[in-house]
Amino acid sequence: MRKLEDIELVIFDMDGLMFDTEVISYKAWAKAADYYNYHMSKELFNRTIGTNLTRTREILMEYFGENFPFDLIKSERVIISNEIVNTDGVPIKKGLYELLEHLKKNKFKMAVATSTNRNRATDLLKLAKVDNYFDYVLCGDEVERSKPDPEIFIKVSKRLDCIAQRCIVIEDSENGILAAKRAGMIPIMIPDIQQPSLEIESLLFRKLENLNELINLL
Repeated sequence: MRKLEDIELVIFDMDGLMFDTEVISYKAWAKAADYYNYHMSKELFNRTIGTNLTRTREILMEYFGENFPFDLIKSERVIISNEIVNTDGVPIKKGLYELLEHLKKNKFKMAVATSTNRNRATDLLKLAKVDNYFDYVLCGDEVERSKPDPEIFIKVSKRLDCIAQRCIVIEDSENGILAAKRAGMIPIMIPDIQQPSLEIESLLFRKLENLNELINLL
């Protein structure tokens, strides 16, 4: 098991990890799909967790067929999600602010590597008042290949001049853990709406209950 004394960079996923937005996302996708007489099951939605919009499109088009009105449903989903966030605010995961303050105080580099597109990620980070903590943010519409491909993590580490072995990746999704492992980084999982399979769990450095636990680990 690797030690954490030499860690320089902590890379955060966003949805489901920092913010409790996967539940909102599922509700919005399901409601938007229902408008067009399609049923978005929880199992189908779970397959899209941790992927960018391009990969989500591929998954849904493959499942529903070529007549699936992806762009119309996606646009409706955005409206519904925004209405929920504007009404209720950004739901913050337990320990987020405490962990960010701890990392800042101890001079760790911090980054966000999210499958969410730039506009939405920027809005959520600002609404939650955490955007100024991060040295770099890379989004799903700024990479060619979606998680579980390691591209997004490799680009973040290169941008911040950190070798993979000195990077922790905190993720809630199996796709994210696979990407972190393939990037040669230290994968830590805090499951959200989906517990990891035994195969994924075998890849983890640790599985934690919440972000506060990482403070003690470091």
